[in-house]
This record gives sequence, C-alpha cells and structure tokens, in this order.
Amino acid sequence: MFKPSLLAATALTLSLAAPAAMAQTEIQWWHAMGGRLGELVEEIAANFNTSQSDYVVVPSFRGTYTETMTGAIAAFRAGEQPHIVQVFEVGTGTMMAAGGAIVPIYQLMADHGVDFDPGAYLPAVVGYYTDPDGNMLSFPFNSSTPILYYNRDIFEAAGLDPNQPPVTWADVESMSRQIISSGAATCGFTTRWPSWVQLENFLAWHNLPLGTLQNGFGGFDTELVLNQQAPLIRHWENLARWQGEGIFSWAGGGAGPDAGPKFYSGECAMMMESSAGRAGVLSNATFNVGYGMLPYYDDVEGAPQNSIIGGATLWTLSGHDEAEYEGVARFFEFLSRPENQAWWHQQTGYLPITQAAFELTREQGYYEQNPGADISINQMNLNPPTENSRGLRFGNFVQIRDIISEEMEAMITGAKTAQEAADAIVERGNQLLRDFEDAVQ
Repeated sequence: MFKPSLLAATALTLSLAAPAAMAQTEIQWWHAMGGRLGELVEEIAANFNTSQSDYVVVPSFRGTYTETMTGAIAAFRAGEQPHIVQVFEVGTGTMMAAGGAIVPIYQLMADHGVDFDPGAYLPAVVGYYTDPDGNMLSFPFNSSTPILYYNRDIFEAAGLDPNQPPVTWADVESMSRQIISSGAATCGFTTRWPSWVQLENFLAWHNLPLGTLQNGFGGFDTELVLNQQAPLIRHWENLARWQGEGIFSWAGGGAGPDAGPKFYSGECAMMMESSAGRAGVLSNATFNVGYGMLPYYDDVEGAPQNSIIGGATLWTLSGHDEAEYEGVARFFEFLSRPENQAWWHQQTGYLPITQAAFELTREQGYYEQNPGADISINQMNLNPPTENSRGLRFGNFVQIRDIISEEMEAMITGAKTAQEAADAIVERGNQLLRDFEDAVQ
C-alpha cells in the first residue's frame, strides 16, 4: 500500500507533468494526397513533430483536390476549419477571392518573425502564387510540370536514336511514323491531362495568352482568348488528324486516364505526363524509359518559352489563435529547409521549389544517378516567365477545365473542328468567368 507521503508526491508529479504533456499546440493540415504520397506527407509531418516539442502537425487526407478545397470552405463556414489546407493551382483564384478567410503567407511569416525570402524560390513557382504587388499568398508545396516520357526500347527497335527524344512537333510526327511503319509500336504518342498539357502548357511554352489581363493575374474581369491563337488551332487540327492516322491516341478527358496503360503496354511509344509521375512511370514500365522536354513548333516566335506548373500549395485559413499561427509559420519554415525540400523532391518527383534544394540535390549526385530527373527544372527555368507563361488565375477554372475536356473530345472524334471547339470553350468559359466575377463583387 502506498504511504500518504508517497501518494502526495505522486499526485504532485502528475500535476506538474500534465501541463507539460498538454503544452504542445496542435496544427490541423488537410491534404489531398493518398497512397504513397500520403505516406510521405505523414512522414514529413512526423519529422517536424520530432524536431521540436512545441507543436504537433496532424495531417488529414480529405479526398481529391476538389473535395479537399470544397470541404475546407464548408468547414470554414461552420467555424471548424483546419489551420492549413492543400489547394491545387487552379483553385488559386477561388482562394484569393475568399478575402478574410485566408492569412497570406507573407503576412503570416512577417507577423511571427520568420525569415521568408520569395527570391529563394524558383521564379516560375513564385510567380504563380503572388499577388499583383509580388507578395506570396500561399506556401508552394508540391509543384510539377509536364514533360515527355518515351520508350527507349521502341525507339531502338524502330531504328531511332534512343538517346534523342523529339524536340519539335515535326520530330514527334516523323518519329511516330517511323515507329509505326517499323512495327515497333502501333501508336506514336498519347497524353495525360489534355487541358493542362495540350492547352495551358502549350500556350505558355509558345508564349501565347490563354486569356486577357495576364491570364487573369490582372483581375477577375479577364476573358478567354485561346480561340484567337493560330498556333493552338493548328496544333489541335494536327491532334485530330494524327488521331485519325494512328500517330496520336486520345486517352480520355480530365486526367487522360488511359494514357498510362497505353504507354506501359507498349502500344504508344511516347507519353506526355506530369514530372511528378516519374515514380509511377518507373514502377510500371518494363522497358528503358527516356525523358525529354515538351515539343514545340519551331516556326512560332518566342518558342520555347517556359512551361507552367501544376500541383498545389498550402493555404493558411483565418480564425485561429496567434499561438497556433506561430506553429504554422514554424512548420512552413521547416518545409523550406533545403534538406527537406531536396528529400521531398527526390522521394516524390515534384519540383524542388527552392534553388538551394535544387543545388543540394545536384551536389548529392541525384541527377547523375537518375538521368532525366532535372528536365522539369530546366524546362521551367528555360526563360524568365512572361505575362503569358507565368501561370493562370481564372475563377471557376475547375469547371472550365471540364468544358475544355468536353470540347477537345468533340474535336478529336470529328464532331467539331478545332476552331469550333476553341470557340465553344471561350463562349462557355467566359460565362463562368462572369459568374465568378459577379459572385466575388
């Protein structure tokens, strides 16, 4: 039996220990990464949690990007919002329009005395997530850009140089014809993410506008003008023609879900896919994989320019205590460290979002050991971003992308011409832009 003095001492110890155990401030982080990426999110949060004793970041998977963003908006209205929410790049306009619902990262870091230099980030990444005054609004977390993957074995079987990917669209066509005529494969190329790759990045890569007002960066009264870009119309006409000739194989709208199977099976020799798809490509391919930059039309002035990013950033939601925001700022500081960014880049295939992380990864010999892993960075940094290649900031762009997929498929199937499809996207898309503008005014 315990003695009274021992019981008193034990109670005192417990009473002193309890506040210490409860001293950690909890930070809720909603994200949209499942599978292996979700495991890595858990790991990076755990690494932060063990690096200090004041804060605990709690990651929570909330479904797709769209589900995560809409869920966070609903939670905010109910007063149950997380501290941090991961939002994909096309949700930037919606988040900016949320006004008082967000705490801009530049303000968050300044308020809590955390050093934060936007100049340390890759220019094409910074430009996408800044306001007209150059202030960063959200924390770049997982950024990617589309690149070309190709089957080196098929290239060799077709008599092509397996070390030489196509550079121009003329190369893509001629190489595809040689591949098909040799019997090495029945299809030249396919694409994932048709809107992102064959429209949004196509225009940026050729330094052409998708919309007015700096692709929406200049205001919500922007309008789509993609139907006025002759190189795009020509390219879409080529896609439709190549589809009919077997050079190109349409893999569906949206994410282009059938592209991977067409490429992995050897049906198509080339695939345009996110740089962040590298790990998935290598795990599924039973052949030697090659990498290249996106092709371009060499008669278009200013091409190639630079590609634009996809992926997502971390937004801080308002309505929490300052002590909790101190933890959010410290977590973002932790994520910014070169060693953590380099680890994330090497584990996931997403871009190293800071120049220091890129340099560290190179010093560690990662690019020598993994040829092609630096193509995305080189492509993004090929030239300083212009008003046409900085990125996109359109309201309701999630819904506009659905329209783009529908109209592109109508073009591919021959139901519409390239010009008719582009005109329909502009007409339908501009109505959604006006709806968004009315909603935020």
